Amino acid sequence: MTYKSYVFSITLRVVGLLISLTLLAFGIAWLNTYAIIGGSILSLITVYNLYRFVIKRFVEMDDFFESVKYRDFSRWFVDTKGPQDIRELHKGFNLVNKTIKAIDSERQAQFVYLQKILEMVNIGIIAYNVESGDVLWVNDSFLKTLDFPSFKNISFVEKRRPNIYDELFETYHSNTASVTLEMRQETLKVLISDTVFEMEEHSFKLIVLQNIEETLNRNESEAWKKLLSVMTHEIMNSIAPITSLAETLQKSIQDSMEHPETRKLELEDVNAGLNSIKKRSEGLMKFAKTYRSLNKVTHVNKTKIKASDLFSNISELMKPSLEEKEVDLGFKLKDPNLLFEIDSYLIEQVLINLILNAIDATETVSAPQIVVSATLSHKGTAQIKVADNGSGIPSEIMDSIFVPFFSTKKTGSGIGLSLCKQIMLLHGGKIQLRSSEKEGTEVSLVF
Repeated sequence: MTYKSYVFSITLRVVGLLISLTLLAFGIAWLNTYAIIGGSILSLITVYNLYRFVIKRFVEMDDFFESVKYRDFSRWFVDTKGPQDIRELHKGFNLVNKTIKAIDSERQAQFVYLQKILEMVNIGIIAYNVESGDVLWVNDSFLKTLDFPSFKNISFVEKRRPNIYDELFETYHSNTASVTLEMRQETLKVLISDTVFEMEEHSFKLIVLQNIEETLNRNESEAWKKLLSVMTHEIMNSIAPITSLAETLQKSIQDSMEHPETRKLELEDVNAGLNSIKKRSEGLMKFAKTYRSLNKVTHVNKTKIKASDLFSNISELMKPSLEEKEVDLGFKLKDPNLLFEIDSYLIEQVLINLILNAIDATETVSAPQIVVSATLSHKGTAQIKVADNGSGIPSEIMDSIFVPFFSTKKTGSGIGLSLCKQIMLLHGGKIQLRSSEKEGTEVSLVF
């Protein structure tokens, strides 16, 4: 309809121009002054009218395209006044603006929806421009995991945490990889994967970061429960043959007592059977004692205690062992009023275990030294550290030292460090290790 109205209007003006030009040509050919003047005036009027008609439409379209250029789709063109074709043109413009606004609103809603989902997931996500380093998008989980404030360019990370910058932004992880990041006062185990994509002639890198330490601790706690259940079952299975052997011996003795002439008691068999029961019972007692130390720790009774009092108790308890080994045990405490809300009995057990391990690790050192310190981190979390200058822990067994029953000592049960970790998990904390062979070990209890 708009097209037909436009064609009719422009055709009418072109016909009018042809008529005025014909009149002008007739006047010139016949030297008719009136025809020349009339034709000239009519020609000028029709040319001007045609020019205004065409230019007005082009101006309207140029105005619309200008608003499209600057993405101003809120403008409303008047479609109730003016020529019919312009009104129809304005209706078309308004329809385009309305459609684009609807598409934009839908896209914006989808973006907000996706953004909320990505903010809620417990996985860190960041996307940035590879060339400029400008951050396209980053969620709170990424910032929280790495303890970063909000930043607009990855150069912020390069200046403050070069090690993390190299691992995250300089290293390409084609497959999901487990890496350990060195934070300010702790280490963090994460899963990391990344990919590069193109968008509007620019290259962007998307990095996905997942803190797996909490998941590992939760899974380990569940594994403990299953392990204790399984081992209880195994203990019962071990008791069954002892019971059976005892019943057999009892029956033999009873038969010998009732029929002494026909059923003589074989003392060697009885002795052998009793020895078997004794040995197996001793093994089960030792086994049960080991598991009891694991099973009894199911909850904590927290009370407030000064770090200085805790250290004083440990010092008194460890004096005899230290005097025999000639080990220098020192305590460092910047704030004597530093308080811990802990189960002091269990934490004393943890510290004694760690100090005994440190004593064993410094046996081959000429000047053995152990330092126990307590600090308050910048996050407000309390930490106790036990450091020694011993032989250190080989890197190949670092991931196994907290596994129940894993031990490198000939007389070790492999329960000590596992029990320490279990106690820290019950406190809602964690235990971390830093060790270098022939340089020493530092164990941190983070509450």
